[in-house]
Amino acid sequence: MFMKIVELEKRLISLNSGDVNAVRSVIEEFSSEVKLDEESILNKKSVIDECFSKDSVEEIIKSLEVESSKEGNGWLGPALKGLKRSSPTALKIALRSVREGRNQSLSECLKKEFRLTMNILRTTISEDMYEGIRALTIDKDNAPKWDPPSLDKVDDEKLDLIFKPFDKELELQIPESVDSRWDGKYENSVYAAVPNRETPIPS
Repeated sequence: MFMKIVELEKRLISLNSGDVNAVRSVIEEFSSEVKLDEESILNKKSVIDECFSKDSVEEIIKSLEVESSKEGNGWLGPALKGLKRSSPTALKIALRSVREGRNQSLSECLKKEFRLTMNILRTTISEDMYEGIRALTIDKDNAPKWDPPSLDKVDDEKLDLIFKPFDKELELQIPESVDSRWDGKYENSVYAAVPNRETPIPS
């Protein structure tokens, strides 16, 4: 397996091109069908999809509880336990972000994640992140006191605050023009010429 990865790297470097189709073609040459282990989580995808297709965190947890009570579904226990011990506010933020991301471009997702990160660090609506750090790494009591303490107490209007776009100059700056994109202009750069990882990149 390791040798295949090394060979793949060499082939990709030898392309000296950023063409998506060319890169994909090389990767497919080195791809192979993987036989899933009987216990692989991928064999349980239908159950996972069913549980996480619900509209709210509360419904997702309820669905996980139902499924975990069925014979053979004990593997859901740790996931359910993890959700229940997590910050209610963080769970709602995460679900909303993922759902919104379905219809957003990469640029929009990156900007949104930047806003969320900045607002969470600034404790715009909650200090739960720092409370989690305290409970896990400072006092190590593993007993975070979330505020609010339960999902039903999370104010959706407050969630709107941390998803709200910043003023233009404060948003994450992402190159948007064609001139700023790949467009082949780096195909002959020093990076493309590096034959292997042992060769130092010119500074």
